[in-house]
Amino acid sequence: MSIKPINSVLFVCLGNICRSPLAEGVFRAVWAERGRGHEMLLDSAGTGGWHAGQEPDRRSIAVAAKHGVDISGQRARKVLPEDFSRFDLMLGMDRANARDLKALAPQAARDRVHLYLDFAMGRAADVPDPYYDGAEAFASVYRMIREASEALAKRLEASVSPTSGQASSTM
Repeated sequence: MSIKPINSVLFVCLGNICRSPLAEGVFRAVWAERGRGHEMLLDSAGTGGWHAGQEPDRRSIAVAAKHGVDISGQRARKVLPEDFSRFDLMLGMDRANARDLKALAPQAARDRVHLYLDFAMGRAADVPDPYYDGAEAFASVYRMIREASEALAKRLEASVSPTSGQASSTM
């Protein structure tokens, strides 16, 4: 990873309806809690486009809302070629997402792609896909993402440039 300041982060999962919109929303909240709300471009996307235009899974919306985070305005989208030049950091929720992102990335952008928990916490582990499970799986994923978001915010605070703006799939 280069020493270039990180002013933009894209969270990526498979369909952009469960984990990555939750990660975007939770990290946005954690970042704002630190008084840094508008200093970072944040978004989420999926490696697949099956759910493009849809809101997040109702269970992701519910677990986020339970913790005071509103992700209901987000809409799923597929990773675009321009994302590789637009984002300083691209975080795959699991190893397959990170591998697929690296395969899509131009050579010059591959060092921007990381496994989320590994980059945030130094733990080479996946955020499991809760889609086929119940509410407890979504609650567990929320807890993982919240902990990783706290660690990521702490890691990124020193590297942020005060001149960047904020945008999202919610805008």
